Amino acid sequence: MCSNRAGEKEGALDDLVYLGLGSNMGNRREQIDDALGFLVKNGVRVMRRSSFYETEPVGYTDQPWFLNAVVAVKTDLAPSELLALCKEVERRGKRAHTVRFGPRTIDIDILLYKGQSYRDGSLQIPHPRMHERRFVLVPLVEIAPGINIPGEQTQYAKILAGLDERKKVAKSKEHAF
Repeated sequence: MCSNRAGEKEGALDDLVYLGLGSNMGNRREQIDDALGFLVKNGVRVMRRSSFYETEPVGYTDQPWFLNAVVAVKTDLAPSELLALCKEVERRGKRAHTVRFGPRTIDIDILLYKGQSYRDGSLQIPHPRMHERRFVLVPLVEIAPGINIPGEQTQYAKILAGLDERKKVAKSKEHAF
């Protein structure tokens, strides 16, 4: 069962993992839905889903706009195992790594992991650039308005309110999962 209720105790957020999903090639909505379906088939349980957002590209701008969303999930997978699963989803979605920040059929980022910080050679949690990106923070704050940076008292909503990034992020007409 999924919930979008933001009024729940924020302590309940400590056992959740937050994933950012995005696509700007092909049928973007279908790409995201398929990716999420594959995650669910592999033991990831969706607890909350944001609306979909139409978002202006960041970095490499000569490409179509993205459809982005954030989901809160429960999983028993360790961060490195979850990363491997996300990379498998991207591979199955035929994501090509041609241009940094370039077009992609599907992109999945681990944003937050159970209120913890984590770092190894290929993964850093919290996601190292999420605090700079409106296309991540808007849907994150939609489903978890009181969530803090792990180990700090600073809320992501406060970071979003002070964010100077000028990229456009708008709720999509197909705003519901």
